[in-house]
Amino acid sequence: MDLAGRPIVITGGGTGIGAAAAQACAAAGMPVCIAGRRAEPLQRTVDAVKDAGGQCIGMPLDVTDAAHAATLLDAATEAFGPPWAVFANAGRGLDRPAHQTTEAELRELFEVNFFATCRLLNVAAHRMLDAQSGGHLLACSSCVAKFSVPYHAAYAATKASQDLYCQSMRLELAPVGIHVSTVHPISTKTEFFDVSASVSGRTDAPSGIDHTPRWFQQSPERVAKAIVKCLVKPRPEVWTSKLVRMTSALRTLWPTVMDRQFRRMLDTQRLHRG
Repeated sequence: MDLAGRPIVITGGGTGIGAAAAQACAAAGMPVCIAGRRAEPLQRTVDAVKDAGGQCIGMPLDVTDAAHAATLLDAATEAFGPPWAVFANAGRGLDRPAHQTTEAELRELFEVNFFATCRLLNVAAHRMLDAQSGGHLLACSSCVAKFSVPYHAAYAATKASQDLYCQSMRLELAPVGIHVSTVHPISTKTEFFDVSASVSGRTDAPSGIDHTPRWFQQSPERVAKAIVKCLVKPRPEVWTSKLVRMTSALRTLWPTVMDRQFRRMLDTQRLHRG
């Protein structure tokens, strides 16, 4: 599929995977509309895209606002025409043992990671159906949508919910030419871990990426490249690590063996936590 001239909307577009995806999509010829809570990072991404010869606008907004989906899609349509693709990328983590996670924290995380994604994809799907234009909906899930890890139960639960929701959407919308894909990054070198630790009150702990094995790390540009590849040739899931994808399968087939490995990971994290 030729992406040139096909607009895309990206939430969480000011930093990390969202910013890298905005630049990669623009380089492929797509006009880009990005959104995020902080105006300064958004502007930096907009400037980077434009400096490289691409088209981009930024919309400062909070994805937990019920009106954010319509506002964002309207802005993209006014600037570039109806979006061909929507990448629901905004989200954050929570660094907390499951039994210590409060109901309020759990609800807040689901609002940001799950309900905001559903709201945006649902509104976009209705518009694509009304226009009979087809399109592509993507959600930034995670490798932990398939298996959880210590201290990230709430985050993994939101990502698993995203994944399952999109699985149904994919089957329901395929007959009308709307593709639905989930993106499953591994630990990505962004501010995600620092923000998660700060929100969790763990500013004394080293960044999660610092004690993550190198084979479990990647750059946001690598994820962005895989997203563009999926937009060119749609597929159900975007993975950037065959090893981790295999791990997710092994977790289902041999949970006892994988639990043993994750307990070792837990012991390592305890050393860092003191």
